[in-house]
Formats: sequence, structure tokens, C-alpha cells
Amino acid sequence: LNSMAGLYYAQSRYAEVEPLLQRSLAIREKTLGADHLGIANALNNLAGFYGTVGRYAEAEPLAQRALALAERVSGPDHPTVATILRSLGVLEHRRDRLASAESFARRSLAIREKTAGQDHPHVASSATVLAGILQSQEKFDEAAALYGRALTIFERWFGPEHHEVA
Repeated sequence: LNSMAGLYYAQSRYAEVEPLLQRSLAIREKTLGADHLGIANALNNLAGFYGTVGRYAEAEPLAQRALALAERVSGPDHPTVATILRSLGVLEHRRDRLASAESFARRSLAIREKTAGQDHPHVASSATVLAGILQSQEKFDEAAALYGRALTIFERWFGPEHHEVA
């Protein structure tokens, strides 16, 4: 279902995305039980969709629920927690809540560095999100350093022609 939702999203078929993501969440809740990381992922996917289409009031509680569940089930430094924090950073950035966006993004980056190492594409992805938030706050030197770091990591992993990954 998530793959189909991704396909429809890429085609801007948003009316078809939401029911698929909701169905995916419902299936996971029914089959996995209340405390499973798969549910946190499904919540984060639905929250991310809502955030992307500007439905922030619906996105925020889902993302917060996803974060609380992932932290409870897997601990505060799990890679899934980092993914959800990155998503919350993006959501808060879109809402122009820059202080909380920065906090979420910094925590995501710290977890990624701890769990994936300093030179992993997930680190670069989190660094790119944080850099965008810092840029919005006119913290240009730190933003530039993070963008540069992310670019170096992406080029090392994927080659210089693939630096638009983040």
C-alpha cells in the first residue's frame, strides 16, 4: 500500500494517497498490535503526507503520536526515532516554527551520527534538513557547513551526479 501511495503521490494524485496511507495504518494496527514500530512508521507516513499538502493540524498529532510510540517501543536513540524527528523538523519548518524545527532536526542528526556513523546518507539527509532550517534563521555559516557536509557524503556514496538525493 505504501508503494502505491508513493506512486500516486509522485503523480500528484493526492486524493488517492490518503486512503491508502490510512488503510496501511489500519492494517498495521490490527495485525501488529498497539505497540509496534511499524505503526509508528505508518503514522509518520500519514503525517508526512498531511504536512506536504498543508494539512498541518492533522499532521502534528499523528507525528507526535508516532514519536511517542517509537521512543516507547525502541528507545530514544533508534533510527526510526531519528526519521520521525526529521519529519517533525520539516513539518515545523513549513509552519515557520523555527526553534522547534531546529530542535527536532538537531536531535535527528545526533541520532543518525550515533547509529549510522558520520558518513552515511541518512546523516546527510538529516544535515540537509537542519541546514534548511538554519538558513531560514539566517544562520548562514552553519547552514553552509552542513550543506557542504551533506554534499560530500552524498558524492562519496552516490557520485557527484547524484547530489540532489536529500
